[in-house]
Amino acid sequence: AWNLPAYLTVLIAFGNIGPLAVTVSHRLCPPGRISEPWLIRSIHVLSLLSAGFLAVFWNGRVVVGGAEHSVPYLLLAYLLALGCCTSNVTFLPFMYSFPQQYIRSFFIGQGLSALFPCILALGQGVGRLECRNNTSSNGTEPRYLKENFPASSYFWGLFTFLAVSALAFIILPLWHKRGQKQPEQELGAETVPQEGADSEDSYPLRSSEDGKTEESSTLAEHPFWTPRNIYLLGLLGLSNALTNGVLPSVQTYSCLPYGADAYHWSVVLSNIANPAACFIAMCVLCRSSLGLGLIMAAGVLLGSYLMVLAALSPCPPLVGSTAGIVLVVLAWSLFLGLLSYLKVVIGSLLHEAGHSALLWCGAVIQAGSLIGALLMFPMVSIYHLFHSGRDCQDNCAF
Repeated sequence: AWNLPAYLTVLIAFGNIGPLAVTVSHRLCPPGRISEPWLIRSIHVLSLLSAGFLAVFWNGRVVVGGAEHSVPYLLLAYLLALGCCTSNVTFLPFMYSFPQQYIRSFFIGQGLSALFPCILALGQGVGRLECRNNTSSNGTEPRYLKENFPASSYFWGLFTFLAVSALAFIILPLWHKRGQKQPEQELGAETVPQEGADSEDSYPLRSSEDGKTEESSTLAEHPFWTPRNIYLLGLLGLSNALTNGVLPSVQTYSCLPYGADAYHWSVVLSNIANPAACFIAMCVLCRSSLGLGLIMAAGVLLGSYLMVLAALSPCPPLVGSTAGIVLVVLAWSLFLGLLSYLKVVIGSLLHEAGHSALLWCGAVIQAGSLIGALLMFPMVSIYHLFHSGRDCQDNCAF
């Protein structure tokens, strides 16, 4: 019911075992030993298998402790989260092989990865209901309408998105290689040194010890652990704790008191704000530490407002009014839009600090998400500090 987002948020958070293993391996293994392209291919395979099995076994139940539980669904959701969480500490460092604008394109794709499933869910029409008079009493009872297509079709849609991602990764080196050849043809053979087919430039997806050595010498001149970079990582961790852990755990409590439409529109429009913020970052990149701090402060204020709404559930202010619906949808959209812009800007700035900086960027993203989820789970599911309402009933009658 309303606690499902908290359970899923914690499962996704425990998917950070993957990023932790990759980060430790990068620290312990010799340079060039871990192949990021092969890690990425493994992530694609794991994600595709998980989504495919979800489409088939999502409604399976297992009796645990005398009660039925959706063990197959939760297990497969965890495996899918394991692959998706690990992508941040493999995709981002891998992007160091490409120009900086590719980082912004990466974050746009990440935003669209949330938007497309949300649109698919909106088209599915889950949560629609009508209130009918109860024949046994004077009250009303909810009658839930049938969805437009089953959950298995939704998971096959996710499988298709993941297949497109895997195909894009196969095409990416060919596209990048083609882009490198065009300037060489324009300059001519005399001014451009000829390189073999096995060179790093001709196939940029392969790990190189020479690249690691060159980066180490660069970092020796410009150390990564400067106050500014620590500040950027702190902002990044806090923003991801809020957007991926804290607020998603209570989104149902902040939105559903205003109705199912308010919940669905807040999810969809906030995920439209995500890629929109990434497009803005491609045009306007804020490099000011003060400016980034102000954006973070605005995001925290909006997040605090949403947290207050969740704490007052099922009777938040303006419940039952159009103004309440507009405010909660607007707050969610601005909240995710501002912090998405912040994450893209920080990712672009850390790209300038080298390959290891992007590895730390991905690790901090996942660490912040994990801390936020673990912080909220006991509040939502153990201590029950947030209260749900009942459909077709006046939950605020005294």
